[in-house]
Amino acid sequence: MKTSTFALLFGLFSLALGVLGLVPATLVPPPPDAPPLHFTWLYGYMFGLFPVNLLHTAARLAFGAWGIAVWRGRSDAASYARAVAVFYGALAFVGMMAGSTTLFGVLPVHGADVWLHAASAAIAAYFGWRDAAETHTNRRLAAARDRRHRVAQVILDRRRGIGDRRVHWSGVQLGF
Repeated sequence: MKTSTFALLFGLFSLALGVLGLVPATLVPPPPDAPPLHFTWLYGYMFGLFPVNLLHTAARLAFGAWGIAVWRGRSDAASYARAVAVFYGALAFVGMMAGSTTLFGVLPVHGADVWLHAASAAIAAYFGWRDAAETHTNRRLAAARDRRHRVAQVILDRRRGIGDRRVHWSGVQLGF
């Protein structure tokens, strides 16, 4: 799969989750033992699993729109995948730390959301940094292709009757 295709699929997935986060019917009220938040607009557990609020939903919508814009050619797909990997990796790391599961009481990043962020970061890192290896391989193949073209040129010269390229010394022909 191409990195731009990843950007489209991740963008659509993020947009879908963002839109669902805006629908109150998909949100279950947080349990009594959930960490307290200061920003509680549309705060709840999406499908009873993933803690979200309005800021969390806005971030998902932004990454979704950016992913679709990348797919349409507005930006570099590898840069998008790297940004997703860094952002979601940081959210997963913060969610795993004991004292900061709400990111200063503003953004809920705990529970199943940590694993969703970690999986998203791992997949995005694969697509973001695999392009460097592909570019190196493509450069190597291009160099090999150039060498073959030069050899083909010598064969064409011989077919056209252009002089032999082997070195002659004092009337003695070297080579076979």
